[in-house]
Amino acid sequence: MDPDWNDDEKLIEALREALASAGEVPSSLVEAGKAAFSWRTIDAELAALTYDSAQDPLDALAIRSESAMLRSLTFASEGWTVEVELTPGAVLGQLDPPEVGTVTARGDGGKLAEAEIDELGFFVLGPPPAVPYRLVCTTRSGTTILTGWITP
Repeated sequence: MDPDWNDDEKLIEALREALASAGEVPSSLVEAGKAAFSWRTIDAELAALTYDSAQDPLDALAIRSESAMLRSLTFASEGWTVEVELTPGAVLGQLDPPEVGTVTARGDGGKLAEAEIDELGFFVLGPPPAVPYRLVCTTRSGTTILTGWITP
């Protein structure tokens, strides 16, 4: 330790230099921070897409004949299913088995929307995000389920 560190002028100068360099964050440090942040959901149950009505030729024909555009998605992981319906005004979903919690739509830039999951496992996020996003369902018992990416 520097024996002259008890000098207030040196301390103020060190703080001044630290504040002056605050805007100069190296891009490699920013990328490392983003990479570390992405690990926050590493313990989440990853729910893979098992059904997308947009990929089903019969459903696609049925949708074209209706006036409202609907898209159904199913994500499944070990022990959990997340059913999602995309409507023009909202993202409707159900967690199975039902459990109270919260659901968050997350895009590349962070949280886009959040809603409560009721005791029947239903949730409504609205309006639907206009950018690609994933759903993070966090149950009251502490389970976190992360879906694959949903593109509007």
